[in-house]
Amino acid sequence: MSAASTPAESTAVNTADLYDERGEELASISLQFQSLGGRSHFSGQARTIRCFQDNALVKSTLATPGNGNVLVVDGGGSLGTALMGDMIAESAVANGWAGVVINGAIRDREAIAGLDLGVKALGSNPRKSAKAGAGEVDVDLVIDGVTIRTGATIWCDPDGILVER
Repeated sequence: MSAASTPAESTAVNTADLYDERGEELASISLQFQSLGGRSHFSGQARTIRCFQDNALVKSTLATPGNGNVLVVDGGGSLGTALMGDMIAESAVANGWAGVVINGAIRDREAIAGLDLGVKALGSNPRKSAKAGAGEVDVDLVIDGVTIRTGATIWCDPDGILVER
C-alpha cells in the first residue's frame, strides 16, 4: 500500500478485474469522467438525481445519511455551472457517502481532492448553480447509453465506471 492509499483503497476492487470476472453482467460508461476526489476507488448502491444547473437537490440529498451509497447526478453533461463544491462534498463525507458521480461540473476541486470521498465529474467551473430545487430524485438515469437505477451497484476507479445491469 502506498503512502497515499487509504485502508479502503487497499481492499478496493479494480474495475478492470471486476469486468474480467463478471463481463456482460456489468455496463461500462465510456464517457471520460475525471477522478477528482480523495478516494480513487469507490463503490456502493446508487442513488440518483436528474437536474440541470441547479444543485439544491444534490445539497439536500448529500445532507442525509449516505450509508456508503454513491450519488449519481445527471446534470445533462453541462459544464456551465458547478453542481457540487467543497461545502457540499464535506457534508457528503460527514454523512457517510462513499462517492458522487456527476455528469457535469464541480468546483473547489483542490479542496475536494483532499476529502475522503470518491468524486467523478466531467470537469470544473467556479460558477455557482441555481438553488431552486428543480430536478428529480431516485429516477432512472441514462448516461452514455448506460441505465443507472437507484439501488444498482456502481463501481468507480481511475479506469472508469461500471454499473450493475
